[in-house]
Amino acid sequence: MHKEEIIQFLKDSNESKVKIAVADIDGILRGKYIHKHKFLDTLDKTLGLCDVIFGWDSGDVCYDNTEVTGWHSGYPDAKAVLDVSTFRRIPWENGTPFFLADFSEDKKYAESTCPRSLLKKINADCESMGFKARFSQEFEWFNFKGKPGDMSSNEFHVPEPVTPGMFGYSLLRTSLNQSYCNDLFEMLEAFNIPLEGIHTETGPGVYEAAIIYDDILPAADKAILFKTAVKEIAYRHNMTATFMAKWNIKLPGSGGHIHQSLWDNYGGKNLFAFDKGSDKMSEILEYYIAGQLTCLPDILPMFAPTINSYKRIGHGDWAPSTVTWGMDNRTAAIRVIRVNDKNTRIESRVPGADTNAYLAFAAALASGLYGIKHKLKLDIPPSDGNAYQDKKRVKLPDNLLDATVQMAASPIAKELFGEAFVNHFTKTRIWEWRQFMNQVTDWELKRYFEII
Repeated sequence: MHKEEIIQFLKDSNESKVKIAVADIDGILRGKYIHKHKFLDTLDKTLGLCDVIFGWDSGDVCYDNTEVTGWHSGYPDAKAVLDVSTFRRIPWENGTPFFLADFSEDKKYAESTCPRSLLKKINADCESMGFKARFSQEFEWFNFKGKPGDMSSNEFHVPEPVTPGMFGYSLLRTSLNQSYCNDLFEMLEAFNIPLEGIHTETGPGVYEAAIIYDDILPAADKAILFKTAVKEIAYRHNMTATFMAKWNIKLPGSGGHIHQSLWDNYGGKNLFAFDKGSDKMSEILEYYIAGQLTCLPDILPMFAPTINSYKRIGHGDWAPSTVTWGMDNRTAAIRVIRVNDKNTRIESRVPGADTNAYLAFAAALASGLYGIKHKLKLDIPPSDGNAYQDKKRVKLPDNLLDATVQMAASPIAKELFGEAFVNHFTKTRIWEWRQFMNQVTDWELKRYFEII
């Protein structure tokens, strides 16, 4: 629908409210309901939202180490802009109108804190080079019986998965929760997040779904909305869904693999397609892969943003810990998928389900474009067989602190995203590490309480 059609729809609708949301630095949607008259009055203006949404962590604890916002600034309003192109209706809320917003017209936050604004900036750079980026993300996630209150009352100890055993691609397990699977497929479709498919992965209560690809910004919108939508649909089935990268050390982790291709913005040709009649990759594809491999160690927190992310990487969870690539090789960091000219693409396999799609997509595209701009040679040979056992490759940082320190000092990261963003983002990750180090874990109690 065009803007004028949306305005007329809202004026004619009996619905009195509209739901709006923005994504914070962790990819968590922060939003509210507003009266439709306020929404209509705001369409050509800006909407003030307290900038604490960029000044606190996922548990609403305020950072003490950031400069953009904090107690020192008094937490003023940041000016959000509603994006009417994101209009959709929420099928599990009786069709309530929904819109995403960002801070792309508020320079202070656009340059330093707003994930969607960063992606828009990287995408504008891509289009100025004559390319159209098409992306999609696939997610793995675990589902448990009960609501979040049930989980927290037990301090998240021993939650019960909705299905037992290790049973990937199981028709029986999807049948066991058929109404949930059906609601996921149908309601997500109605919410403009169409799925290519959904199936069980190996592990108790774990599903995987791939979102149909789109241009990069709407694809990121869909990925951001997917996680919140799945959680809300799960609530209606007395379930809780988690997108933690690794909820149980004995079970597989949850990936958030990113599929991507570049197209000629004018002629509509997939620039990743192999040279005609040969097995040789296109020059653009080689540059793009080389850029991603070069940048990956310096921007890893964009793909692995939490303490928990690193429990998945390099532990046999289909998440490589080295700088590798391969042809249709799921053990490599970058998997080249050659199907036909239209569907040839690469898959970044390092990102987990806990990523902020705006930041992960921005990192993937910016690093690929870096390779094209600098005409980087793909001088790393492809990995054949088990890339996990290739010890000669560059090792990625193995915890959030080391990864963040490397990114904070990286000239490449600052070239890709700007100094203001790198400064703010890395300080939020240092904060995350500090919160972790301030805790006494069950492991420590079991190991040291009596014996030491």
